[in-house]
Amino acid sequence: MIYCGIDWAEKTHDTGQLVAKRHITDDASGYKILLDLLTEHGDSEENPIPVAIETPCGLRVAVLRTGTRPVFAINPMAAARYRDRHAVSRKKSGPGDALVLANILRTDMHAHRPLPGDSDLARAIAVLARAQQDATWNRQQIANQLRSLLREFYPSALDAVATWANGLCRPEARELVKSAPTPAQAARLTRAQIQAALRRAGRQRGIEAEADRLRDIFRGNYAHQPPLVEDALGKQMLALVTQLEAACTAADDLAKAVEETFPQHPDAEVMLSFPGLGLQLGAGVLAEIGDDHTRFADARSLKAYAASSPITRASGKKSSITRRWIKNDRLNHAGYLWAFSAITASPGAQAHYGRRRDDHGDWHAAAQRNLFNRQCHEVNAAAVESRAGLRWPVMALKGEISW
Repeated sequence: MIYCGIDWAEKTHDTGQLVAKRHITDDASGYKILLDLLTEHGDSEENPIPVAIETPCGLRVAVLRTGTRPVFAINPMAAARYRDRHAVSRKKSGPGDALVLANILRTDMHAHRPLPGDSDLARAIAVLARAQQDATWNRQQIANQLRSLLREFYPSALDAVATWANGLCRPEARELVKSAPTPAQAARLTRAQIQAALRRAGRQRGIEAEADRLRDIFRGNYAHQPPLVEDALGKQMLALVTQLEAACTAADDLAKAVEETFPQHPDAEVMLSFPGLGLQLGAGVLAEIGDDHTRFADARSLKAYAASSPITRASGKKSSITRRWIKNDRLNHAGYLWAFSAITASPGAQAHYGRRRDDHGDWHAAAQRNLFNRQCHEVNAAAVESRAGLRWPVMALKGEISW
C-alpha cells in the first residue's frame, strides 16, 4: 500500500518518502509533478493513493481532490505529536514532516477522517457563509473600537445613537459623525444640516422629529477634550468610520450573495424547515455540516464536532464533565444563535429549554447548549433518512420535532 504525505508551505511543498520523494512548487507545474508522481506509483480511480496534508483548503487541495482520491487534512497539532514518535531530538524539516504525514496514514488512517465529499454548490455556500460570518465579526470589532474611541471625547454621539437598532453600524450614525467629527462641530449643526445628513443616509420617515432630538443631544452639557486633542481624535475617528463603512458594505454584499445562493441547494428546504433557522443561519449550518450525508456516523459524532455535548475526563476515582474546547467554532457559534432563536420560534424548543432550567437547574447557557444538542440529533436523524434513500421529512420538521 502506498501513502502520500505533503508538508504544506506557502512557496514549496515536500512529499513524504516511502518509495519516492519530490520537492514541488506551488504552481501548475508543481501540481502536475505531484499528480504524475502519484500516477507513477499506482494512483488510479480504482485504487487511489490516500494523501495527508496539513490544510483543508487551497488550490493544492482542490487539485488533489479530483477523482476518488481520499485527502486527509491532519491538524498541525496532531502532526506535531506524531513527529515525536520518529525523532525525540525535536528536529524539524519539510521532508521529515511529509514523511510523518505519510506514516500517519500508514499506521492510523482509521483514526482520521478524509475531507467530506461535499458538492461544489455546498462548498460555494460554505465560502460565502464563512466570509459573511467573518465580515460580521469584523464589523462588530471595528464598531467596538469606534465606540471605545467615542467614549474618550464624543459621548454625545453615543447618546444620539443609543435608541437606534445596530447603533454605530447604521448609515445615519456614520453620516452624522462624518458631518461633525468633533463634539464642538456637532454642537454647531443646524436642524437643516442634521436633516440633510439623515436623508443622505437613506432615512425617509420621522426626519424632522429625529433632527430635533439629535440637535438637543449635541447641544447638551458635556465635558470636552482640549481643542487640539479633540481635533486629533476626530481624525482618528474618521479613519475608523471609513473602515466601518467598508466592513458594513462587505457584510451586506456577502449576506445578499448567501441569500441568492443558499436556496439553490436541494437541502435548503430542509434546513429552513427547522424552527429558528433562517437563510443566514441555515447557510452557516449547512456550510459546516456539508451535504455529504455519510460524513457523520451517528448523532454523537455531529454533537462532538459542534461541541454541543459535554466531555468526560476520568482518571482513577476522579471524573469531571465539562464543555468541549476543541470544536468547529463556526458551527458552535451558529448553533448558539440557532438555539436562541428557536426558543421563541418553536413551542417545543421553548418547553425543552424550560425543562432544562426548571427540572435540571441549568443556567441559561447550559440549557441553550442542551437545546442545540437536541437540534444536532434531529439534523443527524434527517441525514440518516436521506442516506437510506428517503426524502428528508420537511413537513414533519415544521414545528413538529419530538422534543
